[in-house]
This record gives sequence, structure tokens and C-alpha cells, in this order.
Amino acid sequence: GLAMAIQRTALTLALSALSLAGCAKDVQDYPSLARRPIERVTGTAPVAAPTEAPPAPLDSAVLGQLDSLVTRARTADRRFHDKQPRARALVGAAAGSAVASEAWSVATVALSELESARSDAFVAMAELDALYARAVVDRAATGDIAAARNAVQGILTDQGKVIDELHARLP
Repeated sequence: GLAMAIQRTALTLALSALSLAGCAKDVQDYPSLARRPIERVTGTAPVAAPTEAPPAPLDSAVLGQLDSLVTRARTADRRFHDKQPRARALVGAAAGSAVASEAWSVATVALSELESARSDAFVAMAELDALYARAVVDRAATGDIAAARNAVQGILTDQGKVIDELHARLP
């Protein structure tokens, strides 16, 4: 058993060595894999710093669109603030009432109207986000767009705090 296995292994190794020797006899027919003189790096050159073009300024049409979108959000904010006292009063009146009572239902409707008043600000924010993304892709200046987005986001954040506070007061 063991002697036979050793003989088989020795025979396999001998045949493998012979077949490899047959492959190696035509070495001069194949190109050398050694590095050729042309492949050697001998010179040095200063590395140029990458130059990135400054972002293109926004055109006047986009700047006008920014002003229009911020104005739209501010108009929505005024409507929101006009509806806010009524909503606060109705939510305050419904604070101790049962869910689905008339006072609760009227307060819920007023709160929905308040949320609806901010919809134009959300639309303006979505359009500003699209303008910002387009400017990034086009490698245009984004500073003015970011400032407009921050202004509208501030409006939405303030409105969200009011709505969250009123929702928390309703049963």
C-alpha cells in the first residue's frame, strides 16, 4: 500500500518534470520578461499641481429664479403666520377635550390649514434643491443657491416647531 503510493507519486513527479523540461527547451523563442532600457525611468520632471477651473457664476435668470423662490417661501410664511393665532386659540380650546369631539375636530382642521399654508415654502425648497444639484453637476457657483436654501430652510424649521408644539397640545 504505502510503497505503491510512493512509487505513484515519484512517477507523477518525474513525468511532470519531463513535461516542464520540454516547455523550457525553446526559451530563446520567447521574448525576455526582463525590464528593457526604455522601461526604466531615468529622468525627473516637476509634478504640476492640478488646476481646477473656478466655478462658473450663475446667470441672471437663475439669480432671478432664486429671488422668486425665496419670495414665494416668505409669502407662504406670511399666510402661515396669519393663520397661526386662530390655530393656537382652537388648539388651546381643544386641549382638554376628548379625541373626535367637536372642539378637537375644529382644532385639527385649523392645524391642517396651518400645515397647508406652508406647502408653497416646501415647493420652493424642492425647486431650490433641484437648482443646487444642477449647479453642482454643471460646476457652477453654489453660494447664492445655498444662501437661498438656508433662508427657506429657516422658515420651514420655524414653522415645523410651531406645528409640532400645537400637535403636542392636542389629545
